[in-house]
Amino acid sequence: MPSTEVPGPPLDCQGDRFRLPPGEHYLNCAYQGPLPAVVEDAGVQAIARKRAPAGILPEDFFNDADEARARFARLVNAPRADQIAILPSVSYGVAIAALNLPLARGQNIVLTHEQFPGNVYGWRSLADRVGAEVRTVAPPGSGTEGRGAAWSARILDAIDQNTGVVTLGNVHWTDGTRFDLMAIGARAREVGAALVVDGTQSVGALPFDVQEVRPDALIVAAYKWLLGPYSLALGYFGPRFSDGVPLEEGWIARGGSEDFQGLVDYRDDYQPGSIRYDVGERSNFILLPMVNAALALIEAWRPSRIQDYCRRLLADAVPELADLGFGVPAGDLVAHHIVGLRMPDGLDLQRVQRTLTERRVFASLRGSALRVAPNVYNSADDVSALVSALRAAVG
Repeated sequence: MPSTEVPGPPLDCQGDRFRLPPGEHYLNCAYQGPLPAVVEDAGVQAIARKRAPAGILPEDFFNDADEARARFARLVNAPRADQIAILPSVSYGVAIAALNLPLARGQNIVLTHEQFPGNVYGWRSLADRVGAEVRTVAPPGSGTEGRGAAWSARILDAIDQNTGVVTLGNVHWTDGTRFDLMAIGARAREVGAALVVDGTQSVGALPFDVQEVRPDALIVAAYKWLLGPYSLALGYFGPRFSDGVPLEEGWIARGGSEDFQGLVDYRDDYQPGSIRYDVGERSNFILLPMVNAALALIEAWRPSRIQDYCRRLLADAVPELADLGFGVPAGDLVAHHIVGLRMPDGLDLQRVQRTLTERRVFASLRGSALRVAPNVYNSADDVSALVSALRAAVG
């Protein structure tokens, strides 16, 4: 996996950079990331700009998009900014991948049990069309020790000479189980399969280097750990997709689209790289300034430092929660920004939810796990409120 070394001094709490309601303990970034103040302000300013559109010039259809590509490319260490496409959602990026990856009858697509549906339905549809198998890899049971390594080993076993696509998240969205993408990617390349990664629940809070992991595609929604707006995603598409077919034939993705006077001189060539995959009306004059402001913050904070902050934030709580009977993830493959707490035997989940709500502690119940997802706006007080609420729920 990419290096976990933390560059620069450790991060302090960044709560003053957000406008969260006082008294709320929001440990639920895996549900939606709150907008930092500068991102909110960028959106408000962008709305005001759209109010008087005479000031929106032809180059403005390109500049914000180019900035977003460059910032995201630096974040994931993509070789070139033109390998980044601007998308409306993960499912849109998955549809691009499914359209362009060859798959034949008798081949299989490997994915994980209870994978987020945005990275499932497109593959099921593709498999139905061509007569391929969707091969779902179950987790290794209810244990928390070494779960990531054991689940990764099962994925490796599921990949064979008939595998055409391997697709999963860097971490599992329900409980934060972290997968060994380096080993999984190497095995996929060994059999000639494509690796498609949904990075929505990791990129921004966990380092990801496309030149180390070598995915064929990496797709990330902006509204969670990128701390950006809803209805915008960013996608890296590697060399497999250099000459692919987009989902829609937008005018701005064609060569020479910068020349508005010449737009009726229709051209068959695309803009370079993955720009061909941009969604129509990608020059969103409100969302793009917001995502650029968010990416600038994450670039300054650095995902490795964010991950380290989350680790330090939860360090004292982990043994306390274990003493209360909660199963806490352990082992080498652990993410600290999403922690799935397994319930003690006999604990009423509705009682847990009710106690959390009463105490204004926000986390998500996903299956049999309580998904705790802190970020840099959280403080030790938030974690103390969580532990106190769970102690009360256990009784």
